[in-house]
Amino acid sequence: MKKRPTFIDLFCGCGGFTLGMLRAGFECLAAIDNDKAAIDTLRQNLCGDVDLPRLRNVVQADLTRLSPRVLRRKFGIKSVDVIVGGPPCQGFSTARQVDGANHGQRLKPDARRLLYKDFLRFVDYYRPRVFVIENVLGIRSAADGKYFTEVQADARRVKARRGIPGYRVHAQIEDASALGVPQKRRRQLIVGVRCDVPDYFVPELKHPSRSTPFVTLGPAIDDLPLVKPGDRVGATEYDLQRRRRSLEKYGTPAVKYLRQVAQVHKSKVLSNHFARPHSERDLRDFRLLNEGETSAIAMRRGVVFEFPYDKENFKDRYTRQSRQKPCSTIVAHLSKDGLMFIHPTQTRSLTPREAARIQSFPDWFIFPPQQTHAYRLIGNAVPPLVGEAVGNALRDFLRQSKRSPRALPRRAVVSKHLSEIVGLGRRGLQDMSHVSFLEKWHAVLASLPHVHPANVVDHGEATESWHEGGELLPTLAAERVVKYVRSGWPVVLEEFGREAWRRLSTGRMTKKDFYTALT
Repeated sequence: MKKRPTFIDLFCGCGGFTLGMLRAGFECLAAIDNDKAAIDTLRQNLCGDVDLPRLRNVVQADLTRLSPRVLRRKFGIKSVDVIVGGPPCQGFSTARQVDGANHGQRLKPDARRLLYKDFLRFVDYYRPRVFVIENVLGIRSAADGKYFTEVQADARRVKARRGIPGYRVHAQIEDASALGVPQKRRRQLIVGVRCDVPDYFVPELKHPSRSTPFVTLGPAIDDLPLVKPGDRVGATEYDLQRRRRSLEKYGTPAVKYLRQVAQVHKSKVLSNHFARPHSERDLRDFRLLNEGETSAIAMRRGVVFEFPYDKENFKDRYTRQSRQKPCSTIVAHLSKDGLMFIHPTQTRSLTPREAARIQSFPDWFIFPPQQTHAYRLIGNAVPPLVGEAVGNALRDFLRQSKRSPRALPRRAVVSKHLSEIVGLGRRGLQDMSHVSFLEKWHAVLASLPHVHPANVVDHGEATESWHEGGELLPTLAAERVVKYVRSGWPVVLEEFGREAWRRLSTGRMTKKDFYTALT
């Protein structure tokens, strides 16, 4: 691929995913969101004189009403390689379990849970080679997994049109800390690859070269100047002596984070580094916490807090972060209060700049001066390092994948393999020779273009008719020709898939063999 691969970012927010994809070498054809503050922030930071691939169009629009045809007609976007996006996650957030809003029998209606359908409208229209949806892990359990199943099933149901096939879809969980983001942040990715792309997207991301895996909070923020709660200052100067001490204390992790992630050398002044005010009662309570302690831990050692909340249900009401560990997950709720994000050594909650550092935004990325907007945009963003890791993997995948469709094995051959598999139980599959098992595994995968190998251990419970099954296995009773809605995997082949996973997990099957179809 001589020219840069292209992408569209839907529900782009302030541009965390966009920045990461740009850093991975992609060209952004459009970034779209309905939030004016987010769009203004993205424009301010990524549409100016920055050393990144060109960002063509930044659009403030309601994606539930925006037609992809309008996008094509107005901006001339006829095709795109990749569509990425993070539909709003509050409808799935586990943080709302306390009121029953997202989980259990008291699940409350929330239109944001269906915004993925608007994402898929653009996928259906543009037919990118790959799409990626980012969301919180709560999507797996909301309504007992209903939405987690529907997102994958609906994506897989994008039908072939004008000779362009649909998608094979899989879900993978990513730990942002492993990618170099200094916080405990695990997120769900749902990845779709167009079925005429013969290779499988292997669900393993690598940390960008600019980052250090599992970096802790100290190297990311300890150089920033001291701030008192309630101080309202604009742009200020860096404390270079404090930075030198921080670099000496933390060594290479701090050098790398400040230079390559925060890019402090590209920012002449320090912005958004001001702390919200706190009541005197809260400040007295803050001082009772040791570094790395929650109020629950402190109460167990005999500390008595003044805070007037139910001590049983709000045991972690206060949390002082630790410099020796990743920070707690940065969330949009920071716009309400910062009581769970108390600075490791100072008597205050984190500033917007510290939160942005923890999200892996560079210091030259400026957020609104209004605290509420800044915290909300930062907490809702996809960390740029995560976006870059996704972008790097997609770039390499698109370069390596062949453009020609996979060659399907003869139906009679597949039918023979399937008949032999169905007749075996778990013990028979375990005893099958390596050569015979691989032959059948690769033939089955090639005959099921909408199925991804990574789906063989997460099927959900719902099933539906497997229309191709009657042709491939005509001897089966009609009630057995079904597949799982979530994974797309035929029910009669469930144990076969689990045996392949067991062989991969125990080293009897290589990753190359596991993620290969007969071509």
